[in-house]
Amino acid sequence: MAKSVQFFALFFILILVANWEMTEVEAKICEKASQTWSGKCKNTSHCDKQCKTWEDARHGACHNKGGWKCFCYFNCK
Repeated sequence: MAKSVQFFALFFILILVANWEMTEVEAKICEKASQTWSGKCKNTSHCDKQCKTWEDARHGACHNKGGWKCFCYFNCK
């Protein structure tokens, strides 16, 4: 009985550590203005698709930062 309690306690701790590690990795995303987009960014889904296909980004979105631009999001290096 004591060994099964120890096993479940260890298993629970490992799950917590693994979850913390995944959260840490997901938080490290860098934003960069798209290098391939031209003109105003009016449709986030088009920006997202272009960032993923042309710039190998994780995501893309339109933001108004001195004008509507397409921004791509990458894993930070």
